[in-house]
Amino acid sequence: MKKHLALLVILLTSCELPPRDGTANVGQKVGVQAAASGTEEEYVMITTAVTMPMYVNHDQATFKRWGKERNVKVSILGPAEWDVPAQINTIEEVIGTRPSGLLINGTDPAIGPVIDKAVAAGIPTVVYDSDIPNSRRDAFLGTDWYEIGRMQGEEMVRLLGGKGKIAYMGILGLTNMETGFRGLLDVLKKYPGIEVVGKFDDKANVEEAARITADLLAAHPDLAGLCGFDSNSGPGIALAVKEARKAGKVKITTVDWEPEHLQLVREGVIQMLAGQKRELFTWYGAQFLYDRVHQTNRLSANDVQVGVTNIPTSVNTGLLRITKKNVDEFINR
Repeated sequence: MKKHLALLVILLTSCELPPRDGTANVGQKVGVQAAASGTEEEYVMITTAVTMPMYVNHDQATFKRWGKERNVKVSILGPAEWDVPAQINTIEEVIGTRPSGLLINGTDPAIGPVIDKAVAAGIPTVVYDSDIPNSRRDAFLGTDWYEIGRMQGEEMVRLLGGKGKIAYMGILGLTNMETGFRGLLDVLKKYPGIEVVGKFDDKANVEEAARITADLLAAHPDLAGLCGFDSNSGPGIALAVKEARKAGKVKITTVDWEPEHLQLVREGVIQMLAGQKRELFTWYGAQFLYDRVHQTNRLSANDVQVGVTNIPTSVNTGLLRITKKNVDEFINR
């Protein structure tokens, strides 16, 4: 059932669209609002799986903190589950409400056309986390997923001494994940002593990752390592490895650094985390929108008219390498 959400924005003088409607029917969504009173500016974050702890603890917490410091309204919208069509519908409907800026999680290339629609409507639009390179987005901030794969591959080679059977898993078909898989394989192909026994789709589900791992351990008792590429891969892999009493024997590298991931590193079940700097790409993505709206850095007499984007177009926010040696610094931050 659809719900209604009132959204307030500042009208951009460069747009020729009619004034925005006071309400928007944004459909299947979970909405979070945090704003200082008395402001008409509103910046909207739109993702999918909006209740995912990783998004809540990093992206959304940072976005709300940014809004409070800038004294502007922020809203966080999107479907509760991983549902790209619902994310697209949410963006479509929010465009009609004319927010000051859109901060969009680049979940899937399919959102490219609706990003283009937002830009055509004169709404500053920044993509974060994973790029949608064929869209007209004003900027992208996020992680180089090829480097995530390369980092895991190099660590696995080190952990195994260049020999052994491994497998890897994540969300198959997603551009960022497939790029990460390529980075992993480009490293491993240099080491003929490492045999890759499979690529698996855990659907970002802990139980599915655990089931796949248990099946792999049964089929390959000599399995030496596992690499995970979504936020639930690591906990799922670790669960099955612990149940098989092979913690520390089967080496695990994976992404993200939620409290559960960090604890598993401390316990020696996971050997390395390739952590994204999510707070950075969220904070600076929001700030890029603000700078675009306020023309903080004017590059011409009329940047909009001459087609100049007065913010960086692409930013790689880098990676964190978390191991047992430094994990306490992240647990106690």
